Amino acid sequence: MNPVLFDLGFVKIYWYSVMILLGVLAGYSIAMYEAKKFGINKDFMFNLFFFMIILAIIGARLYYIAFNWSYYSSHIMEIFKIWEGGLAIHGGIILGLLWTLIYTKKYKVSTLRILDIIVVGLIIGQAIGRWGNFFNGEAHGPATTLVHLQSLFIPEFIIEGMKINGVYYHPTFLYESLWCIVGFILLLIIRRLPYTKVGQVTSFYLVWYGIGRFLIESMRTDSLMFLGLKQAQIVSILMILAGIILFFVRNRGSKLDNRYNDRSDIHEIRF
Repeated sequence: MNPVLFDLGFVKIYWYSVMILLGVLAGYSIAMYEAKKFGINKDFMFNLFFFMIILAIIGARLYYIAFNWSYYSSHIMEIFKIWEGGLAIHGGIILGLLWTLIYTKKYKVSTLRILDIIVVGLIIGQAIGRWGNFFNGEAHGPATTLVHLQSLFIPEFIIEGMKINGVYYHPTFLYESLWCIVGFILLLIIRRLPYTKVGQVTSFYLVWYGIGRFLIESMRTDSLMFLGLKQAQIVSILMILAGIILFFVRNRGSKLDNRYNDRSDIHEIRF
């Protein structure tokens, strides 16, 4: 699979960069649409996303480099070549979360409500962005056979794209993308339920993505490691626990309190 979409001679446009961009645009559009329904200031959301996207990309890159420092310490200039791959979503989530916390506290807005709005767009953005790994021939699972992949009803172009140096591999990027798409649909349903409380959309995202990533990471052959363990699985466990705790904490009290769809608690954002 050719990772280059266009080669204009003086510049190359990579599929990886395009898929990340499409994922960002999809996530941003969905979040902005939901924020508009709640009457949340458009400029407030735009500034939130503008800096969050930049910081998330930086965080994702730094996270990846930190766990591959033995390589990048000898290839300093490659640190800046993000278009060739090498973004760890957990790093992006962590820095993006910190920025959201700082930003919402500054303007005295409910952090959990804003996160509830963001995570629905985030998970579909992740589903799209994973396809960048496909074009780079990375984030795949162990070697397998053509017959086995065909038995899974995987489209032929994906199967052939997973034939690397004559060997077929499990398309774990596809498994995660599909898992995120299902999660996206479930989140759309959950946030429309009458008694879903503020914070519970976020809690479901943490648990759903955490479970999926933990299982899929067990198959990947290019995992970032920490003390002999796959760091993505460690973070996934923490996400699952945080999601469960958040769900039950937010579930306390009357079922009529702190409902996600109750717009009466959306105060004017002085921005």
